[in-house]
Amino acid sequence: MFPDDSVMSLNDTLGTIRARRSVRTFTGEEVTDDQVKVLLHAANLAPSAHNQQAWRFIVLRGSKKSELAQLVTARSAALPKPAAALLRMGAKSILSAPVVIAVANTGDLIRHGTDLFKVEKEMAHDFFRTMEIQSSAAAVQNILLAAASLGLGTVWLGILYLIKDEVLRFLGEPEGEFMAVVPVGHPAKVGSGPKKHPLEMKVKLLA
Repeated sequence: MFPDDSVMSLNDTLGTIRARRSVRTFTGEEVTDDQVKVLLHAANLAPSAHNQQAWRFIVLRGSKKSELAQLVTARSAALPKPAAALLRMGAKSILSAPVVIAVANTGDLIRHGTDLFKVEKEMAHDFFRTMEIQSSAAAVQNILLAAASLGLGTVWLGILYLIKDEVLRFLGEPEGEFMAVVPVGHPAKVGSGPKKHPLEMKVKLLA
């Protein structure tokens, strides 16, 4: 019923998807402005609800990147040990990477959604909030895959969502429903990746 994993080598796109890994430590080699532009263009080509493109990409280097790592480390002290340890690990990845790309929702779709669909306000807010999150998540995935195609490493630091509002304030963005922080650099090492469950366990076939 399901082909083996070799199908993921049929073309370059599938090969990149198969080869992508989360990378948490980076070499000192710089990521060029041109490489960052490629990643941002890829992100901006992601599908978005009603083509609203309700996202913003914030690029951090140098002192601003270090300040973000300091913020994450400082906030880890107030959280339980498992979360605190993951936040400190995230801060190390931010410091190790030469560049960090953050993604935030603008909230434009949420604000204007009721003009697109004449539905009850509370329902509309939840509807468009979810679509903004989905759209921005697709943009982040494009960054991860584009970086892998260039031989760069990335990691989506999901744990930072625990301090989402503080990170958004640091970035100069309004409080929103989505925030992602992605360190980007040349991998210091690439692991084999986590073992995936058999596809048969995750698929339901209906006819």
